[in-house]
Amino acid sequence: MSKRVLLVEDELNIVEAIRFLLTREGWQVDTHSDGADAVEVIRARKPDLVVLDVMLPGKSGFDILEELRSNAQTADLPVLMLTARGQSRDREMAEKAGVSRFMTKPFSNTEVLTAVRDLLYVHGQRS
Repeated sequence: MSKRVLLVEDELNIVEAIRFLLTREGWQVDTHSDGADAVEVIRARKPDLVVLDVMLPGKSGFDILEELRSNAQTADLPVLMLTARGQSRDREMAEKAGVSRFMTKPFSNTEVLTAVRDLLYVHGQRS
């Protein structure tokens, strides 16, 4: 059975690029673009991995990540966080919130695939 990835991102060009890339590798990719209800969507869809943008309408990726980590159902869910702002402060905030992997935009297809593979098959051995 293919792994399920939920991409929470509001930039359509990035959504399409990552969806194409991951679908081509055989993963099922769902997308969501609003931070306000992202936590509920993640809980409902139960993905194997979340790719999460930092700057979203409604709620930031940092706030979403903190909510995921504070709930037993999603505490161990692998999260790859994407940001256009690569300052060390953002990385520190993401690590403090419990991010699994942090990646700055722009990124290469190879970087995304490597991170997703690592998180799904090394970090995220969930049934």
